Amino acid sequence: MVESQEYGIPASVILAQGLIETNSGQSILARRAKNHFGIKCKSDWQGATYYYIDDDRNAKGELVPSCFRNYTSVEESYRDHSLFLRYRDRYAPLFDIPVSDYEGWCKGLKTCGYATNDRYADALITKIKTYKLYTLDRPNEGRSYRQAKNGG
Repeated sequence: MVESQEYGIPASVILAQGLIETNSGQSILARRAKNHFGIKCKSDWQGATYYYIDDDRNAKGELVPSCFRNYTSVEESYRDHSLFLRYRDRYAPLFDIPVSDYEGWCKGLKTCGYATNDRYADALITKIKTYKLYTLDRPNEGRSYRQAKNGG
C-alpha cells in the first residue's frame, strides 16, 4: 500500500506481480536475492547482483545466466520496482491509467514490455481476481497518478 500511495501504481498489480514473479514466494530469485519482481541488472544498475538461468541466450542460442538485481531486503525490492516503473520512459503511459483500472495496468505492463510471456497480463488479472486484490485499489478509485499528484 505504501508503494501504491507513494508512486501511483495499483497495489493489486504490485502484489499480483510479486505473486507471479516469485511463484508465491518460492522462487530461487526471491529466496536468494530477495528480488520479487524479476528485475534484471540493466546497464545502470550499481548494486549487488545475482546470476540465474532465465531467458538470455548467447550468440549460439544457448541459455546463459542472466544478471538480476540482488537486494538486502524485500522492502528494497518493492521500492526498486516502484522506481523502476515510475522513472523509466517506457512505462510512462501507465501513469495516465487510473489506479483503479487494474486490467488497464496489467495490459499496459505487457504492452510496455515488462515481461516476455504473452499471457502475462491475463496471469496478473487472474491473480487479482482470485485473491480480490482489486479491493486494495479503491481509495484512489477513478484517478490516475498524475491527477492525484495534481489534486484532481
